[in-house]
Amino acid sequence: MTTATLISTNDFCTWHQVEYTFISSLHEAGLVEITIIDQAEYIPETELQKLERMTRLHHDLDINVAGIGAITHLLERVENMHEEMRTLKNRLRRYEED
Repeated sequence: MTTATLISTNDFCTWHQVEYTFISSLHEAGLVEITIIDQAEYIPETELQKLERMTRLHHDLDINVAGIGAITHLLERVENMHEEMRTLKNRLRRYEED
């Protein structure tokens, strides 16, 4: 993984005005991935959208890390259910066309 696809945790904290401890807590809870290169911590670009959503939940709605974990889990379940429904609709459509 190159550093071009990584965002420094310091840059993210500065840009979004959050404490590093918030990101560290999310990482400890298993909600966000952090990569360490040469003793510097980075956030993979693939995690950025998820981390920004969590940051908004924390800032705008004052939700703690445990609450963010619960919300994230529920949102993932809803997304999985939507994907399963899409798959089932596509399969059903094949049978209806016959």
